[in-house]
Amino acid sequence: MPDNQPNIIVLMPDQLRWDFLGCYGAAFAHTPAMDELASHGVRYERAISPHPLCIPARASLLTGHNALATGVLTNGCWLRPDHTECGMPSFAELLSGNGYQTAAIGKMHFIPWDIGEGFGYRRIAEDKRHVYIQDDYADYLAAHGLRKLRGVEEEGYQEHLMASVSPIPAEHQVDTWVGNEVVDFIKTQAADQPFLLMVGFPGPHDPYNPPADWIAKFAAETMPASISGTAESEAFRPGQIEHHRQGSANIDLTEFPEPTKRRIRAHYSALVSMIDHQIGRILDALEDQKLSDNTIIILTSDHGDLLGDFDLIGKNNFFEPAIHVPLVVRTPGDEHGRICNDLVTLTDLFATVLAYAGISSADPEDSYPLPLLGLSSAEPRRYAMGAIGSGTMIMDQRFKLTRYTNGVTALYDIDLDPGEQINRIDDPDLAELRAKLESQMTNDLLHNLRRANRDKTYAYATMTPDHPSHDRGWQRPYPVGQPLQQDISPTGSHG
Repeated sequence: MPDNQPNIIVLMPDQLRWDFLGCYGAAFAHTPAMDELASHGVRYERAISPHPLCIPARASLLTGHNALATGVLTNGCWLRPDHTECGMPSFAELLSGNGYQTAAIGKMHFIPWDIGEGFGYRRIAEDKRHVYIQDDYADYLAAHGLRKLRGVEEEGYQEHLMASVSPIPAEHQVDTWVGNEVVDFIKTQAADQPFLLMVGFPGPHDPYNPPADWIAKFAAETMPASISGTAESEAFRPGQIEHHRQGSANIDLTEFPEPTKRRIRAHYSALVSMIDHQIGRILDALEDQKLSDNTIIILTSDHGDLLGDFDLIGKNNFFEPAIHVPLVVRTPGDEHGRICNDLVTLTDLFATVLAYAGISSADPEDSYPLPLLGLSSAEPRRYAMGAIGSGTMIMDQRFKLTRYTNGVTALYDIDLDPGEQINRIDDPDLAELRAKLESQMTNDLLHNLRRANRDKTYAYATMTPDHPSHDRGWQRPYPVGQPLQQDISPTGSHG
């Protein structure tokens, strides 16, 4: 195997907060495997998911493009079937075309759920709420006399706001199944072909439903208290209450007491610990197969979970618990853990994976190789632009500006106010900074609007006498996936 083509594994638990891992300072956590990765890799302290919603986050990670450019802003959208022809190939497609075996195991959230998106090998266990999908995990359960369960079928589900007890034994839990499938895959790998492996653990996404023996390991009273609600966060409460009452959650969040929040956090911690156990098994399998010395391991998540912070749950907003994700990269031979405080985003994994594989991307768009890995000498990311169907965000290393369709506008100093309790949108001392962020947000909105429509572009012909479009019957190529040109005519004029 060439030295410039290592194996690459991306470990992606679903909806995992950064501050529920021991390596990020959570004393109550039990995450020895993930902590071990951090002790021999780079831990990114300021890693952001710019699109804190499952499907938009994954579409941007897959393509390296901002959600405004992909057009995937809600969980009701997915990439165009011809997104590769439109200039947005997945990193799996690019690696597959450059000598890699590509595999995806677990939850990917592709639409339809069984398409490949460049991954040649798939074993599928979709979202924990998608109980009717007949994926590989459903087949496994059926073979063992079990089935997927809706939350309301589990003990304590509605009473404790999704912090229920799963009757499915630990050895048959979905994240255990994913771990088993990954270990089996690793055992089949030879040393003469590099592989890219995407591992999507469906947990710790709600419902927060570990089996009883794992719940017993975490006491609710030891969990951290929630962040207080604010006038800004209160504006999201009515919509979230209605969404969870009418949607697949089927719970009533009108009352959300602190003891219930702590119970949710204890169940969440148990799910995280179960996943950590599977990651430990994966690391052991790599050692057993003598693959560790040539395998890059990336640990991250698509977004976080509020877990009662601001009297909210889940994600779909730009508060820190929803957008701040863990990000650890372990490279072979890295004896001591390092910490990077630069602003980075989930979307940066696209360029990072390509760089490790030795593939140059002519059109990285909103993705840059992560710092401290020796992949690029580029300047650190100056800001991150985020978007979901309900709003937009722009942030630099310290300040975050958000605008939502419900009318909420906020500016937070994350250094001085990490709990986002003080909205400084009208602070005269920050007027210049606010104007700068708003200008950058507008520029990015317009730029990505053009990107989202580049499939409609054509070679500008006014000043090109021999262009075939001057003749009758010319057919405009469609879709067009070439990068847009800022200067689309020889003279720079639009005539």
